[in-house]
Amino acid sequence: MIWSVVFIALLLTAVRGWRRLRGLVRQPRTLLVVLVAAVLIAVNWGTYIYAVNTDRVVEASLGYFMTPLLSVAFGLVFFGERLRPAQWSALAVGVAAVIVLTVDYGRPPWIALTLAGSFSSYSLVKKRLALPPADGLLAESVALALPGLVYLGWLAAQSRSSFPGTPGHAVLLVLSGAVTAVPLLLFASAANRIPLTALGILQYVTPTLQFGIGVLVEHEPMPPARLFGFALVWLALMVFTWDGLRHSRRATRTAQSAAVT
Repeated sequence: MIWSVVFIALLLTAVRGWRRLRGLVRQPRTLLVVLVAAVLIAVNWGTYIYAVNTDRVVEASLGYFMTPLLSVAFGLVFFGERLRPAQWSALAVGVAAVIVLTVDYGRPPWIALTLAGSFSSYSLVKKRLALPPADGLLAESVALALPGLVYLGWLAAQSRSSFPGTPGHAVLLVLSGAVTAVPLLLFASAANRIPLTALGILQYVTPTLQFGIGVLVEHEPMPPARLFGFALVWLALMVFTWDGLRHSRRATRTAQSAAVT
């Protein structure tokens, strides 16, 4: 998080974006919402790091597969949105998948549920904020870097700090700022510019790669019951995507007909 602040600060300097931040500082309610977004993404990152370090990459991928479905459920619960029959079917299949995976794991898939819940909430907050990507991300990074500095100070006092370490280790830590910030900058930009349906479809790329790494590279177990649970999730996503595309095309045709009229 600290190196993310450095990276974004350099980026804002390059594009002369500091003036916009002065206005943001004078908006305490917006800053409070930014803090909520920072906490949500911190929970997401922390859970993901834990999953990777405990050889649960496949379960982590499940969380990001579930994210679009949970976003639909959030719209139903928090905004009273009406779901179409196909969306209800997708949610029902998704719930069935969670039940199957709970039986297979012998416990609810807490890692997947936490990842899906935190990132869906983060997406919702970012959509409502509609801030320029670098501005919002800098504010989030600063909020998280402050406790990070305290923690690093404690590590240094305990002689447990790993920075700078070897030159290669130091370079990797410094580059982690860009590796962390660039995807979130692109996501924030996309959330402001493209429909949530398209954004949800694009988000399937990440868990697909994660699933492949977990199974093909890390050789995590994939018993038949677990594979069946994932198949149910994929079925729900296919139904959800098909319905979203169909509805989007229908709305586009209706708008074009109205324009012609």
